[in-house]
Amino acid sequence: MHDWLAEHPEIRALRVAASDLNGVARGKRVPVASGAKALAGAMRFPRSVLNLDILGEDIADSPLVLASGDQDGVLRPTERGFVPLPWLDTPTALLPVWMYEEDGAAFAGDPRHALAAAEARLTALGLRAVAAVELEFFLIDDSGEGLRVPAARPSGKRRVAGEILSLHLLDEFDGFFTALYDGCAAMGIPADATISESGLGQFEVTLTHQEGALKVADDAWLFKMLVKGLARQHGMCASFMAKPYADSAGTGMHMHASLLDAAGRNVFDDGGPAGTPVLHHAIAGCLAAMPGSTLIFAPHANSYARMVPGAHAPTGVCWAYENRTAALRVPGGPPAARRIEHRMAGGDINPYLMLAAVLGAMANGIEDAALPVAPITGNAYAQDLPQVPGTWAAAMDAFETSPEIARIFSDQLRENLLLTKRQEARLMASLTDAEQVEIYLDTV
Repeated sequence: MHDWLAEHPEIRALRVAASDLNGVARGKRVPVASGAKALAGAMRFPRSVLNLDILGEDIADSPLVLASGDQDGVLRPTERGFVPLPWLDTPTALLPVWMYEEDGAAFAGDPRHALAAAEARLTALGLRAVAAVELEFFLIDDSGEGLRVPAARPSGKRRVAGEILSLHLLDEFDGFFTALYDGCAAMGIPADATISESGLGQFEVTLTHQEGALKVADDAWLFKMLVKGLARQHGMCASFMAKPYADSAGTGMHMHASLLDAAGRNVFDDGGPAGTPVLHHAIAGCLAAMPGSTLIFAPHANSYARMVPGAHAPTGVCWAYENRTAALRVPGGPPAARRIEHRMAGGDINPYLMLAAVLGAMANGIEDAALPVAPITGNAYAQDLPQVPGTWAAAMDAFETSPEIARIFSDQLRENLLLTKRQEARLMASLTDAEQVEIYLDTV
């Protein structure tokens, strides 16, 4: 890390930032001369900064603000080190950080520490995660009244329907996607395949499987920043909000995960299609935690417009083999690649909290040697299944009372998140749908 700035003399400014509970980057711009100070962990900002609402406002009655004197947390660099920010005109690098207490303990309200805690539980079980994510987003022209698909280049046409796996559509946005792949390479983000999706101007990029959940979440967090920054550079908006268009598809983020033992063997692989008892324990844990986790997978008012039956967003608590209508899908293919695809989350999530919820739920099931209900067959939307909470308020209540969630997240993080979401719910209740979209479009 210390050599990076010396090897990149073109860098003229630095950003130092951490993820808040909404996944928003909070931090500072500092001169390059302050890089050594940032690397030494000598920078601070208030602990309450990681617990702001979607507008960036303090949370009323938060124990992190007036009650405790709004104390500082200590910022230490993550393992990532400096990464360039290629969408800015000024050559700039970001130093991702996470927060610690004055005595060196992890700040329990930091979402990255929540994921580290989930990983630590797996480590104690002799396991480590391999994961990949598929991130969907919309390219949008928001320059006038309302939202519409950007004019494609060079034709100037605006699409009126989704074009699933259209190479022609990808070609028309070739400049943007070329810049996106270049940016991913520069930032160390393992971007793989891109496809056009079923929504208006909707695309999906897969980040390849890799070991280490913190690295996977870091990549997803940085990828969302990169996509949004490059889109603005190209005269568009990119949005990960769950449902920007009422009559078009929603935006999801699917996570694929398997677990390796100390010898590097996939503990879900039994040599056949069924998978091992450990796979079934992990599935059972995810199913049990799913109602309480809904607030993580659908964290905003707009999220619940996506989560309706028949809209390619699972609402039933179920699992299946090779079935995309189920919330948990065990894909086919070689047994060595046996894994769980978790399909619940929207694109508007905080990647750290989402991965923590899934891996923590897997750990619950493995620790308990729990067994799942039988896998479904056929269309999950047409079956009488237990449902996840269907409203934001119900999701908050389920999160608050879930014993599974209490095993995954610290008391402080749960309290902070509930205070945040209930403050946001009061705000959103006073706004029109259009005003809500204005807030969420660039932010989530």
